[in-house]
Amino acid sequence: MIAVIPARYGSTRFPGKPLADICGKPMIQWVYEHCKSVKVFDKVVVATDDERIANVCDKNKMNYIMTRKDHPEHISRVHEVSCQIPSDFYVCINGDEPLLTEETIESALPSSSQLNGAFFYGTFRKLTNPVETVEGSNIKLALTSDNRCVYMSRSVIPYPKGTSLFEYHKYVGIECFSKASLDFFVSTPKGRLETIEDLDHLRFIENGKELFFKEVTSDSISVDTKNDLEKVRKIMCSRI
Repeated sequence: MIAVIPARYGSTRFPGKPLADICGKPMIQWVYEHCKSVKVFDKVVVATDDERIANVCDKNKMNYIMTRKDHPEHISRVHEVSCQIPSDFYVCINGDEPLLTEETIESALPSSSQLNGAFFYGTFRKLTNPVETVEGSNIKLALTSDNRCVYMSRSVIPYPKGTSLFEYHKYVGIECFSKASLDFFVSTPKGRLETIEDLDHLRFIENGKELFFKEVTSDSISVDTKNDLEKVRKIMCSRI
């Protein structure tokens, strides 16, 4: 099992964010070190398209692979890694979630029996903050009783017309891809729903592929803006 950390420099909202300083370390290093502590990973690798990130990886003795610059999203970047490093599964850890701890990552991984014949496993946490729930950058999941995802959206789903006795679920940036799922994704055109929502995983759902999710307990925050970075800095510095 390989851990892959996609790290792109040219973010539209926050250029260079993998190198943003958090309590004396670049953000990408925090994520890498948490992954390295997970014993089941045979290898941890940063997948980047930028020499500045590669230089930081060299300086801090982090494994990395230079990938193409024209990947439209992170799943294609992980696929390029899968073409270079053989493995049964590729666990994608978002490079902009430095609060994901070793314990959270380990708890997110499917069991051996779940991995047998699996296509994709993702993770979610319960949303308890109304502001987080309505925020469009937080992806909400509509899950069946066995945690199969029937839809995901930036909107608040499901709509509470029949009852309000349920909890909203937020996508968390830990994903477990089989090689078959990565191959399927890059060989399948973007669908209508994916285009509307701008959510990569809808390509699987639109084509009838089953995505299963596992609940984790986490206070992780995706660093999408400089305001997010300040929140993460405060939390991280309080931990060390």
